Amino acid sequence: MASAVLFPGQGSQFPGMADPWAEHPAGAAVLDEASAAIGHDVIVGSRDDEALATTAFVQPALLACDVAAFRVLVADGLADIVGVAGHSLGEFAALVAADAIELADALSLVVVRGSAMQRAGEERPGAMSALLGLAADDASRLCEEVRGGDVLIVANENSPAQTVASGSVAAIERLEAAAKERKVRAIRLPVAGAFHSELMRPAVEPVREALDGIEVRDPMIPVAENVTGELVTGGGRLRELLERQVVSPVRWETGVRALASAGATTFLEAGAGDVLTKLMKRIEPSATARAVGSPDDVRAALAR
Repeated sequence: MASAVLFPGQGSQFPGMADPWAEHPAGAAVLDEASAAIGHDVIVGSRDDEALATTAFVQPALLACDVAAFRVLVADGLADIVGVAGHSLGEFAALVAADAIELADALSLVVVRGSAMQRAGEERPGAMSALLGLAADDASRLCEEVRGGDVLIVANENSPAQTVASGSVAAIERLEAAAKERKVRAIRLPVAGAFHSELMRPAVEPVREALDGIEVRDPMIPVAENVTGELVTGGGRLRELLERQVVSPVRWETGVRALASAGATTFLEAGAGDVLTKLMKRIEPSATARAVGSPDDVRAALAR
């Protein structure tokens, strides 16, 4: 089967998410490496609700689970991978999977990114809200209508029927009130700031400085990156886009369609949860989509 592997980002975490991967040698090796790199046991921390609520811990923990899932997939026989993509934080797992960056470098970068984003959220408070049943163009028009002088943008173009807005708390509250008037369901996301908006600008320089010390190679597998949704095969281009990612909208729908156009017919969500699998039903309903959250799921997916 011609496959694409998708990696979820922040918001997909849940207590015990690392436990299944610790049962497989390939997954356990990743979790051990990640725990040593960040100085915090990923398995134990992932059982702790308090730790999972902090951006600084949850970002490297999710990265570790995503990469562990991919390593298990490959160890158990996944081949013919057309491309990879990761949603926001998940993009770092995609880069590791594509051998564009080393896991240790990705972990150090994500630790810096998570801490910087948490500080930015404290310095410039914001919020995010998912708009269900609203296409990106319609969501953008609604944001323009209620923005006023505040920051408010469509930060995630997730599917034809789901977008996520990001901005100041006041602007998000106005957006949610306007959505309610239009019978559009808005769901406030449990995040620590207005991610992928200009309110994250203070996090850009720490991420850029961290990237300066990291080798970003040409990927072995094309990466459908977030900022443009295009398939990227050059390390220099990936580095440039990573610098922009923290303040740029995630063009997820565009990236998934690029993978389908490249020949992917099966999409495997590697890591925690099944958010991206559910989005696939809206983006490419003819494709096969499966979430693999354990070695048992991997075996079932590869047996098809």
